[in-house]
Amino acid sequence: MKALTLVALVFTLVFSNTAMAQRARVANAADAGWEVLGKKRVNWKPERDVLVVGANDGTFRKLKIKVTGGTVYMRRMVVTYGNGTKDEIPLKFVFKRGAESRVIDLRGGKRVIKNIAFIYDRRNTARRARVWVAGKR
Repeated sequence: MKALTLVALVFTLVFSNTAMAQRARVANAADAGWEVLGKKRVNWKPERDVLVVGANDGTFRKLKIKVTGGTVYMRRMVVTYGNGTKDEIPLKFVFKRGAESRVIDLRGGKRVIKNIAFIYDRRNTARRARVWVAGKR
């Protein structure tokens, strides 16, 4: 029983450190002042995924997207703000593994972001992409 508990503990530490290292690489790839708001693994069944950010993360003026793992053709993203208004941002870009978006200025200055919806086309790739979003205050 103790051996099983020890194996589970080691397994948890290894995978949590791997996720933290991946998040740190994405954060370090961005300029100073950028904060990782979250990530979403692209699900090939629907062509839309939603990343929940929330008011606890604060207000942001700019966003940047980075894709790791695979390739995804991003059509647009829809940012829903804390007051319920939406901002549709066309991207129309093929994000290959490691690609970053341009800096996306949010309308209206600093805004609380409720969620970000990604609308993309499915691509037959062996690896599923992860979409990372960073924000700048």
